[in-house]
Amino acid sequence: MSETTLIFADVETTGTRATRDRITEIVAIKVIDGQVVDRWSSLIYPECKVPAQITQLTGIHDDMLSDAPRFAQIAESLREWLSDGQLVAHNARFDYSFLRNEFKRVGQDYRASLICTLRLSRRIAPQERQHNLKALLNRYGISAVRHHRAGDDVDALWSLWQTWQIEQSGEAWQSLLGDERRYRTLPAHLDSAQLEGLPNGPGVYLFYGHNRLPLYVGKSINLRSRVLGHFQRDHEDDKEMRLAQQVQHVEWEETAGDLGAQLREAQLVKTLMPIMNRQLRKQRKLTTWHWEEAADHPELLNGSALSQPIGGTLYGLFHNAREAKNALRSIAEEQQLCPRVLGLEKGKGRCFANQVGKCRGACNGQETIAEHTQRAQAALKQLQVNVWPWPGSIAIEERSAGATAPAWHVVRQWCYLGSSSSFNKAQTLAESPASFDVDSYRILNRFLRYPEQHGLTVTTL
Repeated sequence: MSETTLIFADVETTGTRATRDRITEIVAIKVIDGQVVDRWSSLIYPECKVPAQITQLTGIHDDMLSDAPRFAQIAESLREWLSDGQLVAHNARFDYSFLRNEFKRVGQDYRASLICTLRLSRRIAPQERQHNLKALLNRYGISAVRHHRAGDDVDALWSLWQTWQIEQSGEAWQSLLGDERRYRTLPAHLDSAQLEGLPNGPGVYLFYGHNRLPLYVGKSINLRSRVLGHFQRDHEDDKEMRLAQQVQHVEWEETAGDLGAQLREAQLVKTLMPIMNRQLRKQRKLTTWHWEEAADHPELLNGSALSQPIGGTLYGLFHNAREAKNALRSIAEEQQLCPRVLGLEKGKGRCFANQVGKCRGACNGQETIAEHTQRAQAALKQLQVNVWPWPGSIAIEERSAGATAPAWHVVRQWCYLGSSSSFNKAQTLAESPASFDVDSYRILNRFLRYPEQHGLTVTTL
């Protein structure tokens, strides 16, 4: 087949998730050396119901598809027809993702070189705000019988392509196509120029959508590899597909290493609240068990106590008091501890657990309080929150081979206070207000357990 073979294609589907939703219609035309030589058109039985909102959009309903072939029935002939032609579509990775997943379901690995006319439009007319197919057809005076039907959209797309070829000089057109092929894995709404300075070192990156809506914050020890990797898995991951469809702007911050990247990511997620970050978004109000040295049972404290020096021992980081009490109650039952002595049950004399043989009797003298305390603290050790081992704030110096400069991260009582490019500047952060964050605590706990293994140097401020 000639290298100039182009396959203009459009698919209609039951939804937007390529890994779950199915194709209902495929139309494609084959163009060789500028001439239409063949056409493929078929409704497809999706093996599921068509949602009402999709029927309203496309006009395709279940009755229309009842006698249509399943994709498996046309896969072989369609694959042969597509052959090695370059796939041309508007927002091409959407159509391509659905085709790849349909072929995957029947055991075939379909791959094609893509040309996205949405991206081409952004290069041709960067001053324009609208680049959807309907807007382009109106702009160039191209008529379409129906929108959101594959046949009409493919015909309109071919007309648009011919209009562009006439409008552009031969050299300019080839340059546009060359740029498109070079950046074919990038999202359609993202200007490739934004990514030219992406470094290979550690840092955080931020994806924004329309009107600078924060979509996602991530971190990596290799920013370039990680950011570009998002756009190469969209056909197999629904989240990556949604991200690729919406992202319009990318920013990044370089860090001195992995620790700085993780701390900054946790901080930015809670500040910006991007819609696709779920794990780190929540500002959690924590509760913990505090056991003073001379006490015979623990007391519940709220999370604000975690940012202050405190005597005794802390056990567990819980979302609320109920979760904390349930955890302690479970340990008490497992170790035959007394719920009354632990403060989980009110009353005098023998507790109910002792009456049914599930408490060793700290409530009625069968076991001494000292023995009970020793057993209880040993059982709770699995939940122990690491004690802050320094008298005050520390500066963690981080240097890594991939970073452009070192950094000093300032921490007090497991609270991240900020980072600085010099030790002198870091000292000014030492007295900053502290707010305990469970995600930062877990990050710091991992790195500070063996700081030398991570190339870190800790200095007391």
